[in-house]
Amino acid sequence: MRGRFITFEGIEGVGKSTQLERCAAWLDTLGVEVVRTREPGGTPRAERLRQLLLERGDEPMPPPCELLLMFAARSTHLENLVRPAVVRGAWVLCDRFTDATYAYQGGGRGLPQRDIDSLVAAVHPGFWPDLTVLLDAPVDTGLTRAQTRNGVDGPDRFESERREFFERVREAYLARASREPQRLMVVDASDGVEAVALRIQALIAPFLEAGR
Repeated sequence: MRGRFITFEGIEGVGKSTQLERCAAWLDTLGVEVVRTREPGGTPRAERLRQLLLERGDEPMPPPCELLLMFAARSTHLENLVRPAVVRGAWVLCDRFTDATYAYQGGGRGLPQRDIDSLVAAVHPGFWPDLTVLLDAPVDTGLTRAQTRNGVDGPDRFESERREFFERVREAYLARASREPQRLMVVDASDGVEAVALRIQALIAPFLEAGR
């Protein structure tokens, strides 16, 4: 039986990693095989590309370079981890996927949607998550949370962007959700961790029922 591919999206500080782990732990108790992963990253090669994407340095990274690296990491991640896991019946929970590219590189950087569309057609035509959980909160809320979690290394290259960048990213996310409400479902991330986790479980429950 085919597994499921569920992604968690949102701007910095909305609790994606926390909620993904909560969801994975809940599915574990139900006897579901769960694969936890992230983008960019998830496989050794993709993690090396992640390091290139997130590190701050003296040489500027042009937006097209950033976009191409994102899809390079996504290609190896999909073929070497995500697709094989779903085929064998596992549930893959992923922190970010291509919706993040439309939001960050499209909305945030201003790259044309057609450029992203063409890379989607090359890397994963017709392959999308069964469900995308969009954790949404005001930008100020998310950035405040993100600042408190940063360790000694400080913010990465994306977290160092200005507030206006994240406003554009959030707007792009919400626009995508309005166009694809059956797949991309918005959850208010301003509430407490437990309340948000319960809402996510309610969204996922129908997929469990369908698999029985």
